[in-house]
Amino acid sequence: MTARIFLKLIFGVLCVLVVALAAVDLLVSKIAETSFRETLERELVQKGRMLDLTLGDETGDALRRRTREIAEASGARITLIDHQGVPLADSEADVARMENHKARSEFVSALSGRTGAETRRSTTRNIDFLYVAMPHHLGAVRLAVPLAEVQSQVERIRRRMLISTALAFLPAFLVAAWFARLVSFKLGAIIDYAGKLAEGHFSARLGSIGSDELGILGSKLNDTGVKLERMFEQLQHEHQELEKQERIRKDFVINVSHELRTPLASIQGYTETLLDGAVNDPAHNVRFLHIIRQNAERLTNLASDLLTLSRTELGSQKFQFASYHASDLLRDCADAMRPLVQKKSLQLTVLPAPAGQEVFCDWKAVHQALCNLLENAIKYTPGGGQITLGADAAARQGFIRFFVSDTGMGVPGEELPRLFERFYRVDKARSRELGGTGLGLAIVKHLARSHGGDVAVESEPGKGSTFSFTLPDHDNGIGEHPLSGSSQDEPRVTAP
Repeated sequence: MTARIFLKLIFGVLCVLVVALAAVDLLVSKIAETSFRETLERELVQKGRMLDLTLGDETGDALRRRTREIAEASGARITLIDHQGVPLADSEADVARMENHKARSEFVSALSGRTGAETRRSTTRNIDFLYVAMPHHLGAVRLAVPLAEVQSQVERIRRRMLISTALAFLPAFLVAAWFARLVSFKLGAIIDYAGKLAEGHFSARLGSIGSDELGILGSKLNDTGVKLERMFEQLQHEHQELEKQERIRKDFVINVSHELRTPLASIQGYTETLLDGAVNDPAHNVRFLHIIRQNAERLTNLASDLLTLSRTELGSQKFQFASYHASDLLRDCADAMRPLVQKKSLQLTVLPAPAGQEVFCDWKAVHQALCNLLENAIKYTPGGGQITLGADAAARQGFIRFFVSDTGMGVPGEELPRLFERFYRVDKARSRELGGTGLGLAIVKHLARSHGGDVAVESEPGKGSTFSFTLPDHDNGIGEHPLSGSSQDEPRVTAP
């Protein structure tokens, strides 16, 4: 690529030099010919004036002999005529055979007292001559020089001028070759880099090629490459996100369909049984109605959880942020869930937050998150177990950690990273048996992240689990800019 550009530039320079040389040749030839003719005319005029002094009153053969002698000395043909145009002497022709010259233009000027010059072909010699005539006391004298001599002198001058000009162009050609080499290198590098960009190699970079216009062009192409790389990475990320969202959507539809199928089938089955006559069976009708009500409540809870999760993920959930005492939030949740704790014969311990500790949050959202964690602990902790509800300082400065610990079955380490996903269950059969929707932990995660906090889990199989989330202890502006949990990192998980 570089060599091809270099050859094109050199060819262009050569064309320019050839055109310039031709122009110089044309102009110099014209100027040299004009200048030489003017010089020759002046010389002939000077020689003619000398002839006027040299040629005396000779006549006849003596005049013709004298004319030939002077012509040989001056190197020009000399013709002398009288006032009537009759040739008196000629250095190269027999005057007896020569016609009257009075009508010749140069003699017309000379006979009238002026110097005359003319260029034409000689009828005697049949070659082109330069004629210069001037007045003479016998009539007029004319000197003639063949134009071939003029052309010879012009050609010599032309050759010298062309050689000098060519030698003068040589340094210019060398400079042009160096410049062409430099430009071809830069253009080749730019073209190669543009080709890489066209092929999608956006991470490639063009090295520095100077600070001139081509260097600026290269710098702009580099900037373009950086922007294209960022755009491509962003598009890739967005594409991956779209694929992820599509997978989540498909999983969501499948999970929702699966979650709805069981209670709907149960409601439909028991309703048909009642319609078929069991409604009049006092031994079963009330139990069937209780089962229908339980499944209807399950559908209601599922719809409510889906609505809450959807609003939180989309950032459309309206929160009323204010400062609350952390201990009050723990007490309210414990009071709400105490009947379930007592029903299962569990022991609930509330560890109050540091005295006077406040959190900046939406009360309803935090109450729902704490209740979800506490309800989850109640479900998976066997009778007689221990559940601890509390709050302490988080590792992240400016945040308070709320936690729920239990002495339940625990969760295997490989299951921990997926616990906060929608509809994910470690033991699917038991979870459905216990009546869970599979959305409780996902709601906790999104509610916590909508407050600027995060969630975490620590668990060891057979020893229990600790679920926690963090909340800010002051107004950090999250109330004006609610966050969607989908943009946060994965929950922190800890397993032995």
